[in-house]
Amino acid sequence: MLSLFKQKPVLKELIPNQFVDIHSHVLPGIDDGAKTIDDTISLLSQMKEMGFETVITTPHIITNIWNNTETSIRDKHIETSNLVSETIVATNFKAAAEYMIDSFFLKRLASEKLLTIKDNYILIEMSYLSPPIQLYDILFEIQLAGYQPILAHPERYLFYHNDFKEYEKIKNSGCLFQLNLLATVGYYGEKTALISDKLLQNDFYDFVGSDIHHQNHVKAFSRKVNVKNVTQLESVIQKNLFFSE
Repeated sequence: MLSLFKQKPVLKELIPNQFVDIHSHVLPGIDDGAKTIDDTISLLSQMKEMGFETVITTPHIITNIWNNTETSIRDKHIETSNLVSETIVATNFKAAAEYMIDSFFLKRLASEKLLTIKDNYILIEMSYLSPPIQLYDILFEIQLAGYQPILAHPERYLFYHNDFKEYEKIKNSGCLFQLNLLATVGYYGEKTALISDKLLQNDFYDFVGSDIHHQNHVKAFSRKVNVKNVTQLESVIQKNLFFSE
């Protein structure tokens, strides 16, 4: 009976030692995340305090919006690392990318070397308005090219909330799922929290990410988790250790 009244943990209390974050936007001035180097230093410092041992930041690559490339991201990462090295001691700071699955993506896939999180793992996202018409063809082409796709924040795609079988279909196509941790504290709304809980219950998540852009995201890690499947959440968080060196 006592377990029914057990307090839900604060999200940051669930961050384990040696945690590897595979999704954030902390490179300054390169997308809708950190604006300045001071923002970057502040965000990385607070992430370190919460237990983030490795931060693999993932700037958006969205054609005609954030026209980042492998080269521009790597250059910005080197520049930023040199500026924050004295402040962020013992934090493993790396860079990959978050690729928008849009009409330009297949051309990019055919002509560029993609920035991976580790080995052949790439982070992808889709529009919040509607899924790509050729989604399953694109997922097939990604794998055919030798990459393993990880879909960022599937719980945030509202058009799937009333069609759970589409989540099953995406998983069965060979795509992995990455949970945005802030979904579990209701940051994106009650409906998104509920669908993240259902995805946890069905063991659909493979990894997690902070998706930190700014101070409000960091502050939200001090909220209590409001999903029912806390044990499953902890298990998925632990899976991020796969990305340790």
